[in-house]
Amino acid sequence: MKVVVLAGGVGGAKLADGIARILPPEDVTIIVNTGDDFEHLGLTICPDLDTVMYRLAGMANDETGWGRAGESWRTIDAVAALGGPDWFRLGDLDLATHLVRTNKLRAGESLTAVTQHLCQKLGIQVSVLPMSDQPAPTKIQSNDTIHPFQTWFVQEKWQPPVTKVVLPEDVRATRSVIRAFETADLVLIAPSNPFVSIDPIFNVYPIAALLEDLPQAVIAVSPIVGGQAVKGPAAKMMQELDLPHTSRAVAEYYGERIDGFVYDVQDAGSCDNLEVETRCLDTMMVTEADRVRLAQEVMQFAEEMLSN
Repeated sequence: MKVVVLAGGVGGAKLADGIARILPPEDVTIIVNTGDDFEHLGLTICPDLDTVMYRLAGMANDETGWGRAGESWRTIDAVAALGGPDWFRLGDLDLATHLVRTNKLRAGESLTAVTQHLCQKLGIQVSVLPMSDQPAPTKIQSNDTIHPFQTWFVQEKWQPPVTKVVLPEDVRATRSVIRAFETADLVLIAPSNPFVSIDPIFNVYPIAALLEDLPQAVIAVSPIVGGQAVKGPAAKMMQELDLPHTSRAVAEYYGERIDGFVYDVQDAGSCDNLEVETRCLDTMMVTEADRVRLAQEVMQFAEEMLSN
């Protein structure tokens, strides 16, 4: 079975890792949000791509949820001492990724090609694709102010209330992304923030249409457990956008895009009578064993759906 995983952030990276551990690498493609990419200190930073790559490579920092394990901070501390911006913390090991990426992009390579190079060097066997090679910056509107995403998310600690998520127009998918959808049997929407991790992927032309027309099944995994986001601002955003911060509301938000929905045992019964098939599972992924278990159970759910 050919599986495409749509991912962004920590939860997305964890499920992607679980899927990568149980399926042959040639059957897995992970399409990653790049809406939160930005330039900082002259470097091209791709936070979601890096979070996914570091998790797949077994070098993710479990303490922070982002960056590399065993990190040190001498360079960014020296930047701060020289009066430079240190609000976005770049670790010493992490800097190597940004330096190589920026150098290759400036030499004319595409983000897809650069990501493939980094994955190869990190020993990652599954295919990891940015959603587009074009810049596709997500912005956050808070009343009359529009914030660049990382300004809102990191510098402002996602505290300004969200009035609207502003996505760019005319962003197009690469041939590699389109080909992945054309050959997919199953698309998994990882437990990522629907508004700033998954919607930016849907916004890339023609991904929404491909998602509707091609895979045999689309299954989403809820990022909301017990009325709270496992990590990040999803629940807060739902409240500010006048949506209930529940798993059921996530399923209803995805609507006709999905055929199946996985939600957590803490919310058992809350997704009864949805118009899609549902499965109530332990979705918490604290350990590698948790990631593998959830991936296996989601794939079993998918196989049952596809066999009906």
